[in-house]
Amino acid sequence: MVPAAGIGSRMASDCPKQYLRIGANTILEHAIGSLMAQPAIERVIVALSADDQIFSTLPIAQHPRVSTVIGGQQRADSVLAGLQAAGDEGWALVHDAARPCLHQDDLLRMLAMTQRSEVGGILAAPVRDTMKRANACNGIDHTVDREALWHALTPQLFPLVLLREALQRALREGAVITDEASALEHCGYHPELIAGRSDNIKVTRPEDLALAAFYLTQISKENA
Repeated sequence: MVPAAGIGSRMASDCPKQYLRIGANTILEHAIGSLMAQPAIERVIVALSADDQIFSTLPIAQHPRVSTVIGGQQRADSVLAGLQAAGDEGWALVHDAARPCLHQDDLLRMLAMTQRSEVGGILAAPVRDTMKRANACNGIDHTVDREALWHALTPQLFPLVLLREALQRALREGAVITDEASALEHCGYHPELIAGRSDNIKVTRPEDLALAAFYLTQISKENA
């Protein structure tokens, strides 16, 4: 599923960032299209804002494998709405609406996890840069050891029932849920880290658009 109910305020745009265009398609269309390239993904559920008036105008909205639900104020609420609509499916894969540059080899490695895992996992990239912890005055407090640090990416893939129960418990107990894996972590599980490509970027700021456009061009050349 794809939670797409956010407004993306950091993009300084008149429309939600997932509807900004890269080439002929919106960021959201690129994200959904990368999932639909795999026949093993039976359907894509998109969680939208209650006042969304754009998605229904996109060609992809008419695809028989795409359906929508109304999302919530928080990402976790949107994901739960999608899980409810998914019914009794065995596994649930969650992908950011603003990640248009997912490579199919990464996605295939994620899907293969269903054959050997009971907990699931996430795409992630090892931290390469030196990491600093700030103090209260926004100065450097200390350097963080980057050994064993990873950037969490998406998709994230978990057994549907396990993810739904973990999200419900985490919300009920007031946990901070920054992604789906954090809900499982709160409940004592240890999802697997699947090494993914670092160009699977999330479009968050205006300068990310040009970078995403470049990466998509490279992906198109690789797939040609």
